[in-house]
Order: sequence, then structure tokens, then C-alpha cells
Amino acid sequence: MQEKIIIVDFGSQYTQLIGRRVRELNVYSEIHPYNKLPEIDEHVKGVILSGSPFSVLDKEAPQYHFDTVKGKLPLLGVCYGAQMLSHHFGGSVQPSDTREYGRANLNYVNEDSSLMSSIPHRSQVWMSHGDTIQSVPENYELIASTDDVKVAAFHIKGEDTYGIQFHPEVYHSTDGLKLLKNFVVGICGCSQDWTPAAFAEETIADLKEKLGSDKVVLGLSGGVDSSVAAILLNKAIGKNLYCIFVDNGLLRKNEFDSVLKQYENLGLNIKGVDAKSRFLSALEGKEDPELKRKAIGNTFIDVFDDEAHQIQDVKWLGQGTIYPDVIESVSATGGPSATIKSHHNVGGLPDYMKLKIVEPLRLLFKDEVRRVGRSLGLPEELLGRHPFPGPGLAIRILGEVNAERVRILQEVDHIFIQGLKDEGLYDDVWQAGAILLPVNSVGVMGDERTYENAVALRAVSSTDGMTADWCHLPYEFLAKTSNKIINKVRGVNRVVYDISSKPPATIEWE
Repeated sequence: MQEKIIIVDFGSQYTQLIGRRVRELNVYSEIHPYNKLPEIDEHVKGVILSGSPFSVLDKEAPQYHFDTVKGKLPLLGVCYGAQMLSHHFGGSVQPSDTREYGRANLNYVNEDSSLMSSIPHRSQVWMSHGDTIQSVPENYELIASTDDVKVAAFHIKGEDTYGIQFHPEVYHSTDGLKLLKNFVVGICGCSQDWTPAAFAEETIADLKEKLGSDKVVLGLSGGVDSSVAAILLNKAIGKNLYCIFVDNGLLRKNEFDSVLKQYENLGLNIKGVDAKSRFLSALEGKEDPELKRKAIGNTFIDVFDDEAHQIQDVKWLGQGTIYPDVIESVSATGGPSATIKSHHNVGGLPDYMKLKIVEPLRLLFKDEVRRVGRSLGLPEELLGRHPFPGPGLAIRILGEVNAERVRILQEVDHIFIQGLKDEGLYDDVWQAGAILLPVNSVGVMGDERTYENAVALRAVSSTDGMTADWCHLPYEFLAKTSNKIINKVRGVNRVVYDISSKPPATIEWE
């Protein structure tokens, strides 16, 4: 069994980042809500307590039973976790006179501390809290301070228990990964052997044990997630995996045929299904983004249900769900996080569909999925393909979805994506696409007035989809692409470029 670090989630917006940073150290981590903790067995090497939107002074503040871990395993409290360690054992936590948010610099570092080893004086850290630790219990020693926060980090003497008031997991804490390595590797003693190849090997073994000789039906999209999930399942159960690639009428131009051809050499048992009319009928009259997503999700389920009935004794529905899908749809850990938007592959199945769900990638981020795929020998062309939303172009068509509006967006998207490839920009972009806006604009073509569609182009850089920034594409490329779209695509007379980051915007417009 894999050694692991348990991260206790108290609802912080940064909890998933802690998990990512630990995994960057090639150490497996699991995130669990404070009220649904797993049994602490011999595979758990240490525990990290996350931050929280709560104050430890609140009557309804989340609690943690320290007696199961404290003094027995290495324990690190981050922000709220550190305040709990102080408050619970006799220290003083009080509302801060000033809100302590943003960049700060350490002005004192205990160089003899195992946690602070090699952390330089004046190292930049990121603060995000309204309460502050005024004092710590007698057996606590101070190991770091900033100009404004005296108790920036502490150690409980005689045990491997630490607390830090700042957030090492965020990008702005310049030595945050080094601090986490000090804890995870130096203090917890993790061996850093959780690699993509190790994940693949363990997952395949788990799938073999879980599925046995059962049959699984899996929806392939041509994207990285479903492809890697398919290869893992195929290595576990072989021909008992039945892959279905559905043409929902909302794919990119010529994508149905090209994707089927791409899978020819991967040894997958695959069937193409033409369901364009079913999806367009389900979307008729729906303009609200959530209604469109739910209509597409329900239709996907209906199509898979129909196909599953044609396979004798199929018991499982395989899905390429990854961590960001889960986080944005529902709380990933049962904690108090907000629903951003629904994902068609998250949330379970209706009662009438008697299939169990298997999701080999549910706890991986996009960059981790690519590394696993690379370890499995998937072609770089497939691994480097931009993410594409499960609902397809329907959520890039703002407002009504019909065959003509799909045609327009397919043509625009094709020019944009092919242009990125032709100009050598495709691999510099994490995700790109076009959005058909629900407005017409006045234009002039051939001395005549036009009143036609406006489209937006979107290109972002990211590593995991949780945050993203807009790409600074060359003006010459944007000008060339805009001119080509307006001249080649009937029904479009205006092109704009989206320069919003995530947050506050999402990557998709719906």
C-alpha cells in the first residue's frame, strides 16, 4: 500500500493546493473533510490541517480530535490549523487589529528548526487571516515571525507538531514548497516514490481487483482524461471494456471521424454512435447554462443506457472525471465549498440506470493525468490536445443552440485552432476556443450594411484548470485570425478577444 499524507479540510479555498503541492513532491496525498476522517493506519506518514473560512472563536467552528494524531504522528497546522493548535491547548487567538492578507516577509527564522531548514531570512510568505495568534502555550517555541505577525510559525517541544500562520501552498509563498518538503520528506520521512508510473501500476491493480470479470462501458471524448481512463481500464480488463464515442452534434469540425481514427492504434474496443438529433432536440428552447448542461448530461446518460442494454451483463459506467470537475460541481470533500457549475460526468446516475460508476482519475489534476498518460505510452498528439468541455460547443454558444449556430461556431473554432497550430502557438496555450455571443452587431461588407453575429476568442494558460490567465497572443496573429473568420464564416461580422483571468472569470463562459 502507498504511504500517504492526510490533509484535513476545514473548508479553505486553498486546501486542494496543499494536496497538489504535496503530490509535486512525489508523495501521495488524500484530502478528507474534518467530519469524515479515515482511519489512521500505518500508511499515514503525517497529517496537515488546512485553513478555514471560520474563526476558531466561532461557536460553530469546525473541531478536530487531536488525540488521534498529536504527539503520535507528524502534524502541521496551516493558518486555521495553527490557530486551533494554539487555542485548543491554552494559547490566545484574537481578532487582528488589522486584516492580515497578502504578501509578507519573514524577519525571524529559527535556522535550527526542522520545518524552517534552508528557509532564507526575508523569505516572502502569503497571509490570509482575520484572527491572529497573540500567544502560544508554554511548551511551544517560536520558529518564525514577520514584521506584523510575531507568531508566524511555532513548534511544540518534544513532538513533531508544527503550526504556521501563512500559506506555503500558494504561489506567492516563494519558499513554500521547500517548507512543505521539510515537513513531508524531512519530518514525516516520506520516500517520494509516488510517480505517474507507480500511480498507473497501482490503479490497474486496484481496477483488476474491483472489476474482476465485469464489463464496463466508457464514454470516450477524444480528450486526455477519457483516453487515459480508457487505457487504464483496458490494461485492467481488456475486451471487457466497451468504449463508446458519441457524436452529440456539438463537437469540433470533423472531430467525430478524426477521433475514431486516432483510437485505431490504441487497441480499444470502440463504437461510434450518431446521436446528433437527440442532443439538439434536448437543447431546443433552453438558453440557461445550467439547463443546457443538465439536458446534455441527461442525454448522455440516456445514450449510454441505450448502448449498455446492447451489451450483455454490463455492470459499470467508466468516466474520465478529474479533480477540478468534482471541486467545481460539489465540494470535493464534503466541506463547505461552493458549487461553481455542474459537470455532466459528476454527481451519480439516476435510479433507472443500474450501472455502478468507476472513475480511475477522480483524484488527479489535469497535469497529473497527462503525466500518467505519458507513462502509459500514449501519443504526444493526444496528450497535448487542449481540454474540451464535456457539453461541447453548447456551452460556448451563449443562448439558443441549434444546427445553424453550431455550424457557425464550428467554422470559427476550426479557423482559430488551426491557426494556432499553423503559427506554432498551440502548445503554448493550455486551452483555446471560440464563443458565439448572443448579440448581433452592425457591420459593413461590400458597401452594404450587415447585422450579424459577434464571436469571442478565448485562450488561456494554466496547469490544472483551477486557475488560469489569458494568453498574450501576438496582435498580428489575432488580426489575421479575425480577418479570416469574418471573410470565411458566413454569419459573423465581429471578433473580440477575451482577456479575463480565472478567477474571477471561469475558462468557459457558461
